[in-house]
Amino acid sequence: MPVKVQRFIAILSVVLFAGKLWAWYITHSVAIFTDALESIVNIVTGFIGLYSVHLAAKPRDSNHPFGHGKIEFIASGMEGVLIILAGIFICYQAVYHLLYPRPLHQLDLGIVITAAAGLLNLLAGIYAIRKGRQYKSATIEAAGYHIRADAWSTFAILIGLGLLMLTGWQWLDSAVAIVFAVFIIFTGYKVLRKSFSGIMDESDEQLLEEVIGFIQQHRRPQWIDMHNVRVLQYGSVLHVDAHMTLPWYFHVREGEKEIHAVENLVTQQYGHKIEMFIHIDGCVPTSCKLCALHQCAVRTSPFQHTVNWNAANVWIDAKHQ
Repeated sequence: MPVKVQRFIAILSVVLFAGKLWAWYITHSVAIFTDALESIVNIVTGFIGLYSVHLAAKPRDSNHPFGHGKIEFIASGMEGVLIILAGIFICYQAVYHLLYPRPLHQLDLGIVITAAAGLLNLLAGIYAIRKGRQYKSATIEAAGYHIRADAWSTFAILIGLGLLMLTGWQWLDSAVAIVFAVFIIFTGYKVLRKSFSGIMDESDEQLLEEVIGFIQQHRRPQWIDMHNVRVLQYGSVLHVDAHMTLPWYFHVREGEKEIHAVENLVTQQYGHKIEMFIHIDGCVPTSCKLCALHQCAVRTSPFQHTVNWNAANVWIDAKHQ
């Protein structure tokens, strides 16, 4: 399904570029040219994203033991760079036309064509963001934000062109283009920043809090402690690593049963594309005060309280005291 969504985005970008290019050709408006140039970026990133989503959907193999999901961060990073370059080029063109203005033609028809393209972009952007979040796809979500930003810039450009028609101030054409070139550059920076975070395995505290909060909600008394927890999202696959403290006298089958219980919990909540690696630690005497397992024949000290797991304390590589 993510491949179909990205294919739709790529094809739509070609259609909208053709429409905006026509609008620029008949009007000679640098603001409309700004919008058309943004659509070139949409085409390039759309097809790069299509390839990356297709590659990310491949299962892991001997050469890629964690799968191919990181390609999505690289693709979204390329998209961010192209967005920034487009914004810089738009600034250059706007300043040039401000210094050497050209007469505008058929603005009314150009505005109608551009407005239709902007409306389609807005709907497609909202759709892509929703689907990107649903399928945990950084590429599709980044494309959705880009397309939606493109739509808002289109509408703002139309406002500027409307004022130009009312006032006759031709410099508004370049001024509007410069303002939204800056907005486009800022959008590119945000997309690039998010892709770097993914490549560098930056912790997603919201996702970690969500996962560990769900496990805490369904916690069993024999799950004495959980620490050294790492949650990473590569494409549509969720990777969870953790150390879990169980009673030291549990034999292998009992420990395996508890691990599978945690895996089943997370799988039921987040879907089947999950890789979970849990290392078992045996409890130590200092664990007794935190252990809520009342039927324990080897307890050395009475239970006092449990440690509620959260994003702030489960990432530490040590048993809780």
